[in-house]
Amino acid sequence: MKNHLNQTQIEQYHRDGFLVLEEFLSPTWLLRLRQTTEAFVEESRKVEHSDKVFDVEPDHTNDNPRLRRLNNPSDQDETYWEFSSQSEIVDLAEDILGPDIKFHHSKLNFKFPHGGEEVKWHQDIQFWPHTNYDLITIGVYLEDVVEGQGEMGFIPRSHSGPLFDQYEKDIWRGYIQSADLPDIQAETAIFPTGKAGTVTIHNCRTIHGSYPNHSSHRRPLLLQTYSAADAFAYTDLVRKTKHGEHIIRGKVSRWARHDPRPCLVPPTKVGTIFQAQQKEI
Repeated sequence: MKNHLNQTQIEQYHRDGFLVLEEFLSPTWLLRLRQTTEAFVEESRKVEHSDKVFDVEPDHTNDNPRLRRLNNPSDQDETYWEFSSQSEIVDLAEDILGPDIKFHHSKLNFKFPHGGEEVKWHQDIQFWPHTNYDLITIGVYLEDVVEGQGEMGFIPRSHSGPLFDQYEKDIWRGYIQSADLPDIQAETAIFPTGKAGTVTIHNCRTIHGSYPNHSSHRRPLLLQTYSAADAFAYTDLVRKTKHGEHIIRGKVSRWARHDPRPCLVPPTKVGTIFQAQQKEI
């Protein structure tokens, strides 16, 4: 194992709940991922509506493809799985989570030019609750990201605060409700930009979100979620994916570690965050 993070960076992650590494990814990996992603964008032209592979915007067409998400890319192509399980980002996961690591899931979120829906402030772990909170998501900028391009924002130190109810009355919405927004200190949010190959790491409790893409360039963001081996899922999301809970480094844990803090549990069917937040399900 090669350490990519120094002690100062690790301490920054634990303090703020997120970390940004500018132009971290190797050119070789970046090229492979971009080529694979472009092939899926072309494939999406055949799709008229969202399905198990593609989550598309309402105005998506053959002539004007507008993706919101490629679902579970690590299940869709071996290039994505090789990246998730063998690349240098696994070293980052080990730097933070320790030597025994499970893969949880992946997704490739898009924001196409002059649109791309807002992703409201939310926390991830309520979508896939676990016995503890040692889960991280590593994001990769596949293209340059500038201000106004729908870049993802993080609220520093929010991972140390409360988990918020992401139901609206009895309906799962997947975002923090209006009554709670004054408590999240959204004015402190940081929206990192950067060149292609920049990497973000955030904790599963960190509040984050993004605005629409007002630029003329799309924003593809490849995301991989990992957990410590002794974090076990309460929900069956990972059992719906080919590689869910696959040990990618170290060994299987025989004991589940339980954080005393409670965790909200979603309904059986949650769909994608876009479908939940846009009230499509």
